[in-house]
Amino acid sequence: MAKTKSGLSFLWLSMAAFVLDLLTKYIVLQKFDLYESLNVLPMFNLTYVRNYGAAFSFLADHNGWQQYFFVLLAVIISLMLVYFLKKNSIAQRLQNSAYALIIGGALANMVDRLYHGFVVDFLDFYWRDWHYPVFNVADIAICIGAGLLAIDAFKSDKAKTQGGQA
Repeated sequence: MAKTKSGLSFLWLSMAAFVLDLLTKYIVLQKFDLYESLNVLPMFNLTYVRNYGAAFSFLADHNGWQQYFFVLLAVIISLMLVYFLKKNSIAQRLQNSAYALIIGGALANMVDRLYHGFVVDFLDFYWRDWHYPVFNVADIAICIGAGLLAIDAFKSDKAKTQGGQA
């Protein structure tokens, strides 16, 4: 019986997200001072900020324990998703891509936390005086991964209600 390939073959996507994120953060750290901002387009700046918390600076105002919590969380989630990739068939492209993007983004932000003690954020979208929280490429990978999981779940539910295979 031929062995079927698993979703682990999608880990190249994790590596791509990981490398792209760390490369862009490295460039920002080399070219920008903290809080320095460069207007790129109307409604978009490159602005170097430090995030000591999680998404939207969640838990940023605590005394440092959150750094270790988020590192541990990234490791646990990544290991769990690698396990899911191993169990998945290579044909589950949407779900495998989602898991891989989340792994790459989570590990890239984890490396930032371990190396710097904070996450480098620099993508700053705004409208007039309102600014969306500044974020980075790893955050984009995680959000795209979460969106792909939602699409995959919707497609699976739709197939089940129509009596088809997911």
